[in-house]
Amino acid sequence: MSDYILEVNNLKTSFYTQSGEVKAVNGVSFRLQPGKILGIVGESGSGKSVTAYSIMHILTDNGFITGGEILYKGKDINRFTKKQLHGFRGKCCSIIFQDPMTSLNPVYTIGNQLAEAILLHTDKSKKQAKAHAMEMLELVGVNEPAKRIKQYPFELSGGMRQRVMIAMALACQPDILIADEPTTALDVTIQAQILELIQSLQKKLGMAVILVTHDLGIIADLCDEILIMYGGRVCERGNADQIFYAPAHEYTKGLIRSIPDITGNKSRLEPIAGTPINLLNMPDGCAFCARCDNAMRICLEQIPEELELSPGHKAACWMNVKKAADENTVFPGANR
Repeated sequence: MSDYILEVNNLKTSFYTQSGEVKAVNGVSFRLQPGKILGIVGESGSGKSVTAYSIMHILTDNGFITGGEILYKGKDINRFTKKQLHGFRGKCCSIIFQDPMTSLNPVYTIGNQLAEAILLHTDKSKKQAKAHAMEMLELVGVNEPAKRIKQYPFELSGGMRQRVMIAMALACQPDILIADEPTTALDVTIQAQILELIQSLQKKLGMAVILVTHDLGIIADLCDEILIMYGGRVCERGNADQIFYAPAHEYTKGLIRSIPDITGNKSRLEPIAGTPINLLNMPDGCAFCARCDNAMRICLEQIPEELELSPGHKAACWMNVKKAADENTVFPGANR
């Protein structure tokens, strides 16, 4: 039996459009231990959400997993039957989406939607499911649960709706919780509350968590490991100290430079120059080379492999390969 509850090996996911094949995830690998929190960070189009949806097998009709394997407790999810996937979703692995208003059905009460998830994956009666629904609402900090289960989603605030989504995701006590941008539509105060709630529930229930976000700042104190994604690939991975204090990929450095400085030492933000990569027209080399001030000839021609810089800290950047850095000319912003 593996020490990891989830292993993703060389995952590839594509979307087939009229314009061609979009390789949204192109060779992503990672491992998740029980009770740990993994953060996946990247800007829009980096492939982080598609990675999460691939694990859950909830891609759109034109999306397909084209390679690799996803192992849950050693079993490849890609080989699951529809019945096995039905049992996997919700009971073994649950997901919280970024906009609870579009995730909750507006014509059903909160109680009905929570009870449906419980009845679907357990052998509880309707009465027991209703009681369990109220317990879950209380667990996630929803006040007056007996009142809330009779209300509709539009009657709740954004933060309250997100708590309901968390309660629904945890109703069957899954081993893995995927939180896809869980604080995007919320104000800063509510964001902090939701993140603290996820962290406290993770410790209380002992589940593993995958936190998907575009914001490096919100995961610094939460995650045991952080993956930085760009262009459908992992460009750097490590713990918070390694990522924040010893970034080794030019994209990671750009993300950190673009974080607002509340100390006032920085007079203005430093955005990453250029535009996100076009996944329909990927370069032969590093996906980030067109936006990189230190791009070299080899960056245009060859995709860098992940290089281990210290235990647990890896980066896929030619700047970390001494021979490449010594022998190749730097073209600052030449491709932008």
